[in-house]
Amino acid sequence: MANSTDSDASKGARRGLFSRKPKAEKKNKQPGRMKQIADVFKMTRRNDPMVVWWMVGAFLGIIAVGLIIGFLINNWVTMLIIAIPLGLLAAVFILSRRAERAAFSQIEGQPGASGAALSVLRRGWILEEQPVAVSPRTQDAVFRAIGRPGIVLVTEGPANRVRVLVDGERKKMNRIVPNVPVHVIQTGRGEGQVPLQQVAKKVRKLKKSLTKQEVQAVNKRLSALGQRLPIPKGIDPYRARPDRKAARGR
Repeated sequence: MANSTDSDASKGARRGLFSRKPKAEKKNKQPGRMKQIADVFKMTRRNDPMVVWWMVGAFLGIIAVGLIIGFLINNWVTMLIIAIPLGLLAAVFILSRRAERAAFSQIEGQPGASGAALSVLRRGWILEEQPVAVSPRTQDAVFRAIGRPGIVLVTEGPANRVRVLVDGERKKMNRIVPNVPVHVIQTGRGEGQVPLQQVAKKVRKLKKSLTKQEVQAVNKRLSALGQRLPIPKGIDPYRARPDRKAARGR
């Protein structure tokens, strides 16, 4: 009996040891929310030192408003308790907006930056991770998004140079989905261009003309009939070259 009890105890100990190990590893692999916020704050502060003062100003401003209201209603303690979490929420909101701006400033001018600007769009949009048109020689590119306003083409490169890619994509869209509006947004700092951090805002302001069902139908049609670059996964699209043998049917 003693041996049986010892055996059961040892089995239970081993079972408990192995069951706790994955949890500990999972905790180590997934950083906590506070650590994520701290990392974002450090990154933002490196590119935007004023973010600290904006966050402090937002926090203290809401605390001041809460205290003023509290003194007016003769209950400043309750208003202070309410104002503190609201102030922290405002500070985090300021951090998120400035962090987004800092992130865009880091990738500005790099290949694929326009696609990253489109990735900010939320539910309701179908985005292409790879450019739908690209010039390997100049690294000019066109990214595509499909939503209720229609098809949005976002360019990357000088306006006079990327026009050839845009015209080719527009003709292809008009041939495949002739009744769907096609919008073109040129990214950059030049005249008539849109900075990266304002691309998503510009896209959201476009007038809606399609239903949700029509958006899915357009995406399916483009996926089925649209000509895509023969780019295997893991290959840099900006270094891709067209397969001439495949184009001749060999």
